Amino acid sequence: MPLTPPVARQLLHTRRITAEGYQRTDGLYDLEAHLIDTKTYDRQSPAGIRAAGEPIHEMRLRITIDADMHIRGADACFDAVPYVGVCETVAPDYGKLVGLRIAPGFNAQVKAKLGGTQGCTHVTELIGVLATLAFQTMGNQKAREQQATKRPFQFDRCHALATDGPVVARYYPRWAVRPEERDES
Repeated sequence: MPLTPPVARQLLHTRRITAEGYQRTDGLYDLEAHLIDTKTYDRQSPAGIRAAGEPIHEMRLRITIDADMHIRGADACFDAVPYVGVCETVAPDYGKLVGLRIAPGFNAQVKAKLGGTQGCTHVTELIGVLATLAFQTMGNQKAREQQATKRPFQFDRCHALATDGPVVARYYPRWAVRPEERDES
């Protein structure tokens, strides 16, 4: 279903974020995100004139995780930045992610290590994208493997996967609850 029709408008800015998850031959997983910001018009910036369509920001982040969601490696790079010679110098700091686990409390740990002036706003935003990607890349596989004995982690975290809803009742009947049972708990 599309959005409602907009009023007349002009495109000024585009942010593209792509994220890809890979299973490596050594049993680890690489999660990569790529962010590109562009304008539809020429713009004066600290780095000089940026022509329409030329990236203002272009950054990449790769984290490597194990099957338990522990970060084993992290690598950031900056291909286009507004403050050349300064922005890209923070890239090595993303190594501070190594040792963290994508689990409850992860975002607070990231903020403590890379929030504010300790990191790049744009690359730090990509960490959240990659954390979600981790579950999409390997979490569903893990959930299927454990479904027979352990309640899948993603239940009751979104509208579609409410344990008293039709999706869980249809596709995961072992874990479905009647609405009245849910209200009592």
